[in-house]
Amino acid sequence: MKVVTVEQMRAIEQAADSQGLSYAMMMENAGRAVATLLEDKGIAGTHVLVLVGPGNNGGDGLVAARYLHRAGAVVSIYCWKRETQNDEHWDLAQSAGIPIFQCVEDGRYARLRRLVAEADWILDSLLGTGVSRPITGTLQKLLIIVRKGVTRRRAQKKPLALVTVLPTEPAHVGSVPVVVAVDVPSGLNCDPGAVDPVTLPADATVTFGFPKAGQFLFPGAGYVGELVIADIGIPPKLSRNIVLEVSTSELIRPLLPERPMDGHKGTFGRAMVVAGSANYTGAAYLAASAALRVGAGLVTLGIAEMLHPILASKLSEATYLLLPHEMGALVPEAARMLQGRLEGYDALLLGPGIGSDEKTVGFVARLLDLLLPGIKSHLGFLEPATAAGDHKSRLPPLVIDADGLNALAGVKAWFKSLRGPVVLTPHPGEMARLLDTTVAEVQANRIEVARRAAQKWKVVVVLKGAYTIISSPEGVAYINPFANPALATAGTGDVLAGAIVGLLAQGLPPLKAAVAGAYVHGLAGQMVSEELGLAGAIAGDLLDRLPLSVRRVVGG
Repeated sequence: MKVVTVEQMRAIEQAADSQGLSYAMMMENAGRAVATLLEDKGIAGTHVLVLVGPGNNGGDGLVAARYLHRAGAVVSIYCWKRETQNDEHWDLAQSAGIPIFQCVEDGRYARLRRLVAEADWILDSLLGTGVSRPITGTLQKLLIIVRKGVTRRRAQKKPLALVTVLPTEPAHVGSVPVVVAVDVPSGLNCDPGAVDPVTLPADATVTFGFPKAGQFLFPGAGYVGELVIADIGIPPKLSRNIVLEVSTSELIRPLLPERPMDGHKGTFGRAMVVAGSANYTGAAYLAASAALRVGAGLVTLGIAEMLHPILASKLSEATYLLLPHEMGALVPEAARMLQGRLEGYDALLLGPGIGSDEKTVGFVARLLDLLLPGIKSHLGFLEPATAAGDHKSRLPPLVIDADGLNALAGVKAWFKSLRGPVVLTPHPGEMARLLDTTVAEVQANRIEVARRAAQKWKVVVVLKGAYTIISSPEGVAYINPFANPALATAGTGDVLAGAIVGLLAQGLPPLKAAVAGAYVHGLAGQMVSEELGLAGAIAGDLLDRLPLSVRRVVGG
């Protein structure tokens, strides 16, 4: 599903209007979509407060109010500011007998406070996607009153063990007001995801045509609630040039490898996972297990020899390549041994938990033919600097994660030495080191940062975090539709890297492996949070859910 900027959405609507889908028709479709969503939740007999502003967004709210009134809801309209002359939707709402209250006639906002106190549902159609200026004056006061009213009512209710975002049982309706944003929460800037201090947080947002980029960027993403995309009739061809998409199961399903009945372990690919050190044995286990759990036929763990007893007792399904080390840290000589054993492998993962010891950095440099000053050998002597191109080692499609990325960050122009298909999987801190910038600057515009980096480095970039961004060297980017604090724990990135290399080993091109791997990983995390909650889940909980996630995607 395509994701648009404000300007792209405006251009698409203009094109749709010129081709016969008028703005009036789109508004009617939008308002009806909001009403239909609420009707499905048992709206009859409940109190709905519709906050109406100027322009098309207010018009959407007026249309929704009319349909909700027709469906048996007790609807009230509270209008902040709107030119009502020759406003068909305003006239239709009045003709339907819906009570309409004007903000300018509401001294000290007494009526507004009363309506908020009575509402089961609050529809926010005050401001649309084009807002970028600070909210001041009357609207600022109005939103503060609504926010306080909603917060006060929720604080007065006894906490429930489980509360759904949009109630499915009528018994929930009336316990607290449910806030539904029409297209976007008022005050959210739909390009950078910035929010005004008085923005009204929504329990659900019904956005029209296409999701907007700022709805996946924090802090704005935290105000959206459940995001519902409503079809308002825009022809799909009008979005064909948009290069940003949000992943869906429909997108991922055809990417996943087929599993023929006569397949064998060679059919499903061989992955080499170089991971772990004395302090991080778990990273090797998690990454290799994930590669197996997404269907790789054979996974070999390339590890420091001293780690073998630990990992072999925990992971019996993998094979092992025991590499030279010092106190559990891989040394440069290990690169030559690894290079000699990579023939026949379909993918290589480098980095999870290998540590940042100077000798291990030298191992990464030698394996990737990076330009690096001399590294002390295990005898204490300086070895000659590795010159790019000395070995020209042929590596299989490669995933670089964690400490592998940190090793790259210490090398000037490291990306010029990378050869062949490569996927990088940085979290924001690692991305900041690779770009020699700050985490705040990375997080301020995650989509463009990932896209520019992928184009400059000529690799696939997976910028991890809430709503992970996957970008290709050609500038095509995908948003993974999961923001899950259950995944905010050590080791979940190792599982993601393993899932990607497992799919890469099965023959998926780098971009498809990254997009599909991120999706099944995020869906597995969603399963874990549904079963265990948002706190206390651990990375190992994802492993058993990965095949269930794949099955859910394949089965629809």
